[in-house]
Amino acid sequence: MAVIDQYFQHLIQAGASDLHLSEGQPPKIRAHGALQPISEGILEHEALKGMLAEICDPKAFENYLESGDLDFAYEMDQDSRFRCNFFKQKNGLGAVFRLIPTKIATLEQLGIPEVVKKFGDLRSGLVLVTGPTGSGKSTTLAALIDYINSSYSRHIITIEEPIEFVHNNKKSIISQREVPIQTPSFADGLRASLREDADIVLVGEMRDLETISLALTAAETGLLVFGTLHTNNARKTVDRLVDVFPSDQQAQVRTMLSASLRGVLAQLLLKKTGGQGRVAVNEILVATPAVGAVIREGATQKLQDIITGGQSVGMQFMDDAIWAEMLSGNVEPIEAYMKAIDKSRFAAALPPEYSELGNSGGGAE
Repeated sequence: MAVIDQYFQHLIQAGASDLHLSEGQPPKIRAHGALQPISEGILEHEALKGMLAEICDPKAFENYLESGDLDFAYEMDQDSRFRCNFFKQKNGLGAVFRLIPTKIATLEQLGIPEVVKKFGDLRSGLVLVTGPTGSGKSTTLAALIDYINSSYSRHIITIEEPIEFVHNNKKSIISQREVPIQTPSFADGLRASLREDADIVLVGEMRDLETISLALTAAETGLLVFGTLHTNNARKTVDRLVDVFPSDQQAQVRTMLSASLRGVLAQLLLKKTGGQGRVAVNEILVATPAVGAVIREGATQKLQDIITGGQSVGMQFMDDAIWAEMLSGNVEPIEAYMKAIDKSRFAAALPPEYSELGNSGGGAE
C-alpha cells in the first residue's frame, strides 16, 4: 500500500471529490464544493516528493521535476481510481487528485435531459460538451459513450489526458488512447483515428487550432465527434471555436461549423440547498436550420432566442434550468444568482441580506 493511499481512503470515507496536497500546507479535501483541511500537519518537501514519486512512472516523474506539470491516472484498488495532476507552486511541489467513479452512471442517474440521448443516436457531425473545470463534463460524456456502447455496434476511439472512466466493450469496440502515452497529442490521435475505421471519436479537450480544425474535418467526412471546451454556454462555445482561427479563415469555419455542428450541451454544477451534494444544470442547443443560419451569418447573439424558443425539440436555456432548480428548492437563490448569466432576473429572489448584491448585479454577464 502506497503512503498516499491513507489520504485517498480518508477522501472516500468523507464523500469528497478532490484531494489537494501542497508543500508548506496541510492536506485538504473538497467535500460538497468546499475545501477543508484533514489534518494540521504541514506537508514537508521530502515527504511529499516521496508520496508523489511512489504512485508515478519514474520517467514521467523525472519529466515532472523538470517541466513542472504532469497528468495521469492512478488506480488504488479496483473500486478507486484517481485523476492526478502534479504541478509546482510558490512553496514547492503540489498535486490535486480527483476521484473517478469506477461505475459509470447512466444519463438518467445524472439527471441529464432525455434529449441528450439523441446525440448518441447520430451517425456523424460534431457534438460539444462544455463547462468550467469540475462541472462534470467527463462524467456526462462517459454516460453518453456508455449509452452508445450499450445500444449500438460502433468503433469508438477516445483520446484523453488522462484516461478517466474505463469502458469495457459491450455492443461496441472501444479503443481508449492516453495523451501523451499512446498518442503524442489530441491532434495526432484525432488524425490517426481517420485511418482506424472509427465511427465515433471522443476528443478530451479541443484547445488549439489544429485539434479544432481536425475535429471539424472529421465531422464533415462522416465521423461522429464528441469534444469538450471550457465555455459556459452555447453562444460562447460557437464564438470560441470560430475565434481560434485567423480572421481570414473565419467565414469558411463558420460555414463548416454550421454544416457539421449537431449540438452543444453546456453544464454547470450548483451546490444543493443545505450543502449536501451538487446538482447538474444544462443548456442544450440542438442544431436546426435556424441555428445553422445564425452561425453562418456570425450572428451568435441570436442563439439565446433560438434556444428559448426551441423547447419543442429539446432545447434549454441555462438560466431557465437554473431558475427551475431554484423554484423547486434544490438550490438557494444566492447560488442561482451567482451562476446565472442574466443576474437581474434572479436579483428579486435574493433574501434581504443580499439586496445590495442584487442592486449592483445589473444585467447579463
